[in-house]
Amino acid sequence: METKTTPIRVLIAEDSLVARELLVSVLQAAGLQVVGAAKNGVEAVQLTKRLQPDVIAMDVYMPEMDGLEATRRIMAETPRPIVMVSASYNKNEQKMSFDALQAGALTILEKPTIYDPPEAHEFLINQLRLMSEVRVVRRWDRSRRTHLPTESRPLTRNGKSKIQIIAIASSTGGPGVLAKILSGLPAEFAVPVLIVQHIMAGFAEGLATWLNQLLPFEVRLAKSNDEPQAGQVLIAPDNHHLVVNNRGLIALSHDPPLHGLRPSANYLFNSVAQVYGVTAIGVILTGMGNDGAEGLRALRDTGAHTIAQDQASCVVFGMPAVAIELGAAEQILPADKIAAALLELV
Repeated sequence: METKTTPIRVLIAEDSLVARELLVSVLQAAGLQVVGAAKNGVEAVQLTKRLQPDVIAMDVYMPEMDGLEATRRIMAETPRPIVMVSASYNKNEQKMSFDALQAGALTILEKPTIYDPPEAHEFLINQLRLMSEVRVVRRWDRSRRTHLPTESRPLTRNGKSKIQIIAIASSTGGPGVLAKILSGLPAEFAVPVLIVQHIMAGFAEGLATWLNQLLPFEVRLAKSNDEPQAGQVLIAPDNHHLVVNNRGLIALSHDPPLHGLRPSANYLFNSVAQVYGVTAIGVILTGMGNDGAEGLRALRDTGAHTIAQDQASCVVFGMPAVAIELGAAEQILPADKIAAALLELV
């Protein structure tokens, strides 16, 4: 991604005057250029066509047209990077935010308030800057996909043991990809799935609830001493590392953050490598940073099968890129082929 030399042009879609003025103030103070402020989804669609912003900060609940429908329209007509701005305490708003991610929004940010510390606003600003550089297309333009040599490799177990568990790591852009992959698995899927998804505090439970409503099997937050079951998806809860202990049970660790992250995908992958080894599959999906790359390498070193999402289908090609550089990925696949690969391996 190239660094912009001109101010990033932001369109704000927010029906609350107070919240709208706060966003304008915060973004302009950081050097971003607010080119427009829509009071509802209808205005957001119209202003996007007229102003062609670099990125859109989209509220969820708005009159006339909500943020979900506005996202669908924009991604179908004038695709731009869209960041959902949602209230963590509102469960209905969270659901609509995740639906918007599936429709093409890139990530969810917690709605700022005047009571937030400065670092909370800094995170919002940095996320908008990052998302402004993402090249988005109409939902979905397959012509932009790059086919890598590893994509066409036949999937074989080469006599390895039967798969007992799948561990997945994802970050920015992850919820929509998780929904795509998991919806490609049947209700009677034979192995449990463990997930570390980096997401704003307060949204992990909303993610589990949203996926549980979409999928034919159980999805919920992991709890200590859970025994992973076939046809079950367990997600790391807020502020806890998710690991598997030597008895094969879930343990939630409050160890210090690893590289600033708790949960950390490296914790999950390393524990799965130690307990399951060759009988595991590790998958690393879209996201910024390098979390999970070393753990995925540890999995591959045990003989486990490892998959990284390809660059063309990633929102942010950070975590998979580092894993690929480390030689941690046995396969590199587009998001829409990972489910089929899992089914064939299992």
